[in-house]
Amino acid sequence: MEILPKGFDAGRAKFSSLIPHEIRRAFESLSDVDYNLALSAEARQIIDLAWGAILTRFISLSSGQLGKDFLSVGRVQTPTLALIVNREKEIEKFIPTPYWKIKADMVSEDGKFSAFHARGKFENEEEAEEIYGRIKNAERGRVTMYSRERKEEYPPPPFDTTSFLREASKLGFTAASAMKVAESLYMRGLISYPRTDNTVYPQGMQIRKIVDKLESVFPDEARQVKENGRKTPTKGKKVSQDHPPIHPVDVAKTKMDGRDWKIYELISRRFLATLASNSVAEVSKAEIDVEGETFLASGYEILERNWRDIYTYIKPKENVLRLSEGEDVIIEKIGKMKEETKPPNRYNQGSLLAEMEKNNLGTKSTRHDIIEKLYYRNYIKGKKIMPTPAGVAVIEALERSAERITKPDMTAELEEEMNEIAEGRKSLDDVVNDSRRLLREAVEMLEKRKDDIRKVIKDAMFKQNFAGKCPRCGSDLIIRKSKKGKRFIGCSNYPRCDNSYPLPQRGNVIFEGESCPHCGAPVMTVIYKKKWKKCVNPECPSNREKK
Repeated sequence: MEILPKGFDAGRAKFSSLIPHEIRRAFESLSDVDYNLALSAEARQIIDLAWGAILTRFISLSSGQLGKDFLSVGRVQTPTLALIVNREKEIEKFIPTPYWKIKADMVSEDGKFSAFHARGKFENEEEAEEIYGRIKNAERGRVTMYSRERKEEYPPPPFDTTSFLREASKLGFTAASAMKVAESLYMRGLISYPRTDNTVYPQGMQIRKIVDKLESVFPDEARQVKENGRKTPTKGKKVSQDHPPIHPVDVAKTKMDGRDWKIYELISRRFLATLASNSVAEVSKAEIDVEGETFLASGYEILERNWRDIYTYIKPKENVLRLSEGEDVIIEKIGKMKEETKPPNRYNQGSLLAEMEKNNLGTKSTRHDIIEKLYYRNYIKGKKIMPTPAGVAVIEALERSAERITKPDMTAELEEEMNEIAEGRKSLDDVVNDSRRLLREAVEMLEKRKDDIRKVIKDAMFKQNFAGKCPRCGSDLIIRKSKKGKRFIGCSNYPRCDNSYPLPQRGNVIFEGESCPHCGAPVMTVIYKKKWKKCVNPECPSNREKK
């Protein structure tokens, strides 16, 4: 705008899908240019570049990780990595606690069911054993309470970016690949803009026309919405004026490939489900007396599927429980089971996206890229996300020196200040200067611990790249990269020992200290589409046997 001639009038054409009538409408009703929003985006660009460039340079130079092997640090990337590292430490420190349950398998006139002792978990085995010993031979129980209640269950709300990516991850997509497909569908005019925080359809949205279009692809589902749909669509808690929730806007004129169709179908079914009637379920509860001890049973049965027939990705487990008070039931078996408390689950990409949103880390447009970058930098691995030694080392080095960099609070604080720019309550200069002050303080603290940082990261990189012992000379075998960027295993005693082995160029390669019984070379676990073990030596008899 600054380079336009003075007095030149400009407006903003805002549209959320690439269909002709919406683009025409956008240009026919131009809005004012939102300079504050533009300044907010510019501030984010300046701040992220400064933090990423300066901290990445410091960590890479301090640790000697240069060239293609540099270590990156970022304003959002680092607190996100810290979430993963801290979760892994929680899992490692977790000490399971045993507990016991008493379960009874029973039979009523309507079928088999299971019930558990009303105490739930027994932390004392002697107490559980005393009750179990008293009732283990019981043959009958009596129903002392039975209730049955019909319950309406609402369809899910419309998709914003985070909820869409979470659902796509359940179909096997990474966050980045799901967004890439969604952006392709948007550019082809098939769905609305996929980067949005909105979960409420705006007034005036042509919902009926979209349903009419979808009827050619999803005839039964569209017909159900038309004949038995809800009066108003479901809505979520988040409302914004940027773009509507993600929804289909047209149907494909040519056949889609499998991945495109999966995402298009997911978005279309979610949209249709938000217009469908509530499902109806029956929830039942029972109390059964077994020789003076109370057991509890529960049932769940879907009576009217409605939206569940459209959005088929949510499949609750059904178990019918039909009893009557005073009824006697046959006891087939009573057992005492030992179980243990479990550590927190590792993040998957869907749950990590939700945690990033909760902590205000990144935006709807950047979160999937941050996760992809962590994989690319080899800081994390696996579908159930684990940090690599390098990822752990970077966080530990920063936590010892400038802990605030690794916490979501500072990033969330800067995000809030950038939102205030968009709202006209703060200036770009004020926010950028505040960010520079925080960055300067962080670098000063890091400089004081430079030697510690170097040692922590170097030790971690050695551990991450250690493949085993050389069967020729006994030195360490290290994962290296050739001049062309291809990874291989080489002996640390080179050039005295020129022993080397090729490595697969795709997938994760893991070494767990196992040596081949045939040739003494390391055994690797390869994870790419599937998981398998093999000796790294292509000339090994074990590999020739497999051929």
